Amino acid sequence: MEMQISTPLDQSVRDLVAGQRVLLSGVVYVARDQAHRRIFEDLDAGRMPFPLEGQVIYYAGPSPTPPGRVIGSMGPTTSGRMDPFTVRLLQMGLKGMIGKGRRSREVLDAMVSFGAVYLGATGGAAALLSRSVVSSEVIAYPELGPEAVLRIEVLRMPLVVIADSKGNDLYDSGPREARAMVAGLGG
Repeated sequence: MEMQISTPLDQSVRDLVAGQRVLLSGVVYVARDQAHRRIFEDLDAGRMPFPLEGQVIYYAGPSPTPPGRVIGSMGPTTSGRMDPFTVRLLQMGLKGMIGKGRRSREVLDAMVSFGAVYLGATGGAAALLSRSVVSSEVIAYPELGPEAVLRIEVLRMPLVVIADSKGNDLYDSGPREARAMVAGLGG
C-alpha cells in the first residue's frame, strides 16, 4: 500500500521507511549537475533561486515537451553526481531528493542528521513519470536548456523510499534480504 505524501515535507518524513512506496504530490524542483554548480555559485553570492526549507529536488532533465503535454519524458539521473552538493543543501532545509543509484556515506549520514529522505524513481519509466506532472516552468538558468531548474507540480508521482532518515538504505538491505531468501530456499 502506497503512502501519500505532499510537499513541503515536514518532520513526518522521519516516519518513512526504506522500501516503502509513496505517491508524492506538490511542488518539486528539478535540477541536475550543471544547475547544482550554478546554485552553489549563487549560494556563495548570497542568493538562492528557490526556497529549500522542506523541499524536494528531482535529479532529472526532461526531453522536449510534445504538443499537448505539460512536460516531456522525465526519467531520473544518477544521484551520486549531486553528492558533492547535497550535504550543504540538506543543512539549508532540503528534505527530499528523487533520483536513482547509490548515495555516498556522507550524504546518507547527513540525511539522518537533518531528517531527510531519498526517493527512487524507476529508470526506464520516464514517460510514465512525466504523466504525474501537472505544471512545469523554468525558474532559473534557462540558458542550460534541459538542465535548467524547473518548478514542477506533481500529482501522485509513484516513488520508492530508497534511503530513510534512520540510516536504512535499500541498496544495502535489499541484496542482503534477497540472499537470505535464496538461502532459505536451499539455493
